[in-house]
Amino acid sequence: MDAATHDGAQAAVKASHFDEDSSICAPQLNVLWQQMTQQACVCHDPLVKGLLATGVRSHSDFSSALAALIGRKLGDRSVASDALAELVKEGLDAEPDIVCAAAADLLAIRERDPACPDFVTPFLFFKGYQAVQTYRVAHWLWAEGRRHLALHLQSRASELFAVDIHPSARLGRRILFDHGTGIVVGETCIIEDDVSILQNVTLGGTGKHSGDRHPKVRRGVLIGAGAKVLGNIEIGEGAKIGAGSIVLEPVPPFTTVVGNPARKVGVRHTGRMPALNMDQTLPPIDYII
Repeated sequence: MDAATHDGAQAAVKASHFDEDSSICAPQLNVLWQQMTQQACVCHDPLVKGLLATGVRSHSDFSSALAALIGRKLGDRSVASDALAELVKEGLDAEPDIVCAAAADLLAIRERDPACPDFVTPFLFFKGYQAVQTYRVAHWLWAEGRRHLALHLQSRASELFAVDIHPSARLGRRILFDHGTGIVVGETCIIEDDVSILQNVTLGGTGKHSGDRHPKVRRGVLIGAGAKVLGNIEIGEGAKIGAGSIVLEPVPPFTTVVGNPARKVGVRHTGRMPALNMDQTLPPIDYII
């Protein structure tokens, strides 16, 4: 595929923005899938060609490839890979929004992560992406009342990816779990659209409280590596949490916080979404607001 074709295909995918309406998702998915199949033909390493064929080229569409990927990754003696892939495909057919969200997540990674050269790489090799897609299927199972099976997927994802997302949590679209290792998302947590979270982040509770006890992360938030956000608190739209911070109080929109305990620094960056540009730098911390 020449550069012009590549740029045109990527622009077509990007321009779609994967609208919230699942009914218009199919043409956008087709564009994405065509590009992925072309990308899967680029590598000629004999040890990887089979993996690319099994993971991408042998499938007819994005949905089938995603189901096979999760089945192959999470299958074990308890639930065989083929049976699990069929279960995932059942969920994707029942809830097409899962497929659209998975595609939107892939696009977000391609746009935000400088280590991501194409769409095939995160699809096959980025465990943060794979963990989020496993969560999406587990969340569907949880809503369907198949909770033990949902918890099995949560457990397997935690074992394989070192990412622990409770099936009851609510995640939006265009989510980036960069690196993924050590991320924990609690049962009543909400993560809205366009959020980026780095490794070793905990969105947890503050003790043995029951009920609604986990953070609510609003649109466009960036949470740096190792940060701990605890309790039923709101992280406002466009906020930035510095690496290693301990956040126990609500964070206003478009505000940067850092430290233990976290405190506001610098001035509000109104209108800018840190999650989209992945700017983890902090303003000069020579004063506290």
